[in-house]
Amino acid sequence: MAEGQNNAALTYLRRLDEKVDRAAKDMREVKSRLGILENQYANVSNRLDRLDERMARLENRLGLADA
Repeated sequence: MAEGQNNAALTYLRRLDEKVDRAAKDMREVKSRLGILENQYANVSNRLDRLDERMARLENRLGLADA
């Protein structure tokens, strides 16, 4: 009887180990995708900053800047 319980416990632990491995793999993928999104956000932010600077220069040239 103890042998059957031992095998059942090992089977359960193996299944649990497989699930943990899948969760770890999924987490790595999520982190990778998050890194890509952070890069894209940084690029968009930089572009908006440059557009803001260009707009300020145009406003100054046209005399539209707030005093």
